[in-house]
Amino acid sequence: MSPPVVAVLAGVLMWLAARALPAWDFHLPARIALSIAIGLIGLVLGVVAFLQFRRVGTTPDPRKPHESTALVVAGMYRFSRNPMYLGDVLILAAWALWLANAAPCVFLPLFVAYINRYQIAPEERALESRYGSAYTEYRRAVRRWL
Repeated sequence: MSPPVVAVLAGVLMWLAARALPAWDFHLPARIALSIAIGLIGLVLGVVAFLQFRRVGTTPDPRKPHESTALVVAGMYRFSRNPMYLGDVLILAAWALWLANAAPCVFLPLFVAYINRYQIAPEERALESRYGSAYTEYRRAVRRWL
């Protein structure tokens, strides 16, 4: 399952959890503004990271890391090896805040665990196979998430 589909599925499950557990609702001043700000940061992060892939002419399709034509290590990729996924997490965190319920927060670490196991680990193996020591060095220098 592609990461965008996983993120949407997590968002739906978060909404269902919030509806199923109204006792977990909370009030936070400026919740709406904060959730919009976090969501926009996540969106910008994901779009800029996507555009960096496009700019160098490599595939942004997370299902096809073996088809990459360049190892992107500049821009925001100097700080995170996975800024698109980080953007997804921020958007989901904003959604959890928007829902004003603690139950959806359970899905944030589950999303991260799923992406680590079923998306990032296979990507890393493919990139190491494709780029060898250049990727190994990049992996040593830059953290997976942040």
